[in-house]
Amino acid sequence: MPMKSAIKSFSSIAALALIAGGSWYGWQMLQSDSLSKSLSNSVAYGNGRIEATEYDIATKLPGRLVDVFVQEGDMVAANQSLAVIDTDDLNAQLREANAGLREANLSREYAVAIVEQHQSELAFAKTELERSLQLEKSGNIPKEKVDQQRTVLASATAALKAANVNVVLSDAGIEAAQARIQRLQHNIDDSTLKAPIDGRVLYRLTEPGEVLGSGGKVLTVLDLTDVYMSIYLPTSEAGRVTIGSEARIILDAIPQYTLPAKVTFVSAQAQFTPKSVETRNERDKLMFRIKVKIDSTLLKDHVEQVKTGVPGLAYVLLNPQAEWPEQLQVRVPE
Repeated sequence: MPMKSAIKSFSSIAALALIAGGSWYGWQMLQSDSLSKSLSNSVAYGNGRIEATEYDIATKLPGRLVDVFVQEGDMVAANQSLAVIDTDDLNAQLREANAGLREANLSREYAVAIVEQHQSELAFAKTELERSLQLEKSGNIPKEKVDQQRTVLASATAALKAANVNVVLSDAGIEAAQARIQRLQHNIDDSTLKAPIDGRVLYRLTEPGEVLGSGGKVLTVLDLTDVYMSIYLPTSEAGRVTIGSEARIILDAIPQYTLPAKVTFVSAQAQFTPKSVETRNERDKLMFRIKVKIDSTLLKDHVEQVKTGVPGLAYVLLNPQAEWPEQLQVRVPE
């Protein structure tokens, strides 16, 4: 085929595709406008984008990143290991702490043995004093000898008290050693970074070999069962919206479905709408932010298909006694 003919044919195909795409978009806009005009004053609506709660997977302690087990886009399960930080230094400290605990236990055993020794000495001192007192009554022992026995008894009592204090100190040393072991073990466990929820990896921010500080972010995980859309409504409509109000979401990517949702947040303070709102008239108004959350059961059934950033429209039922129009009846994927 000659070059000019090929270019002409390609241009014709591109033009047809552009016309077809424009026709589809125009039909979508007409459908949306038709729905908007058919709504009663019992339903408010606004445009927005699908968002999901994000969890930053970060280090608790500084260290070198040894490995990352997941890639961006991977689905992860709650408590799944995602990455690991080097623990050689922590393991050495743990061995040292275990040795300290063994030493503390031996010190306590020694302290208990000293207590038993002083208990025997105290018992003997009491017996000697009682015998001396009996001899003193019969005049067979001088008073000075009795005083000496009283001094021995007092010394034995004080020595026993000191020995008991050493046992208490030994117990405190054991408790401190156990606490240090527990802390180090927790730090070692926390060096394996785990997923807090079922979700999808959104970002992989670091690579093995990098040295991270405390709180260094490694991954970002999306909770695909906590998906919502934020819209902005004027005062006249926002004042009629309450937490728990029924809502519907229609996404541009799947307009054939109407997703069930509920209002989970209503801003208490008016604000300017964001720049993403198309018309200048809307931007000039003070609006209230409304958060509409998609039914979590539906999301769990289709978690693999959930995408964020998709634009669409959210509809909120302002009158709980009103019925949804036919166009907004729930239609969900099989």
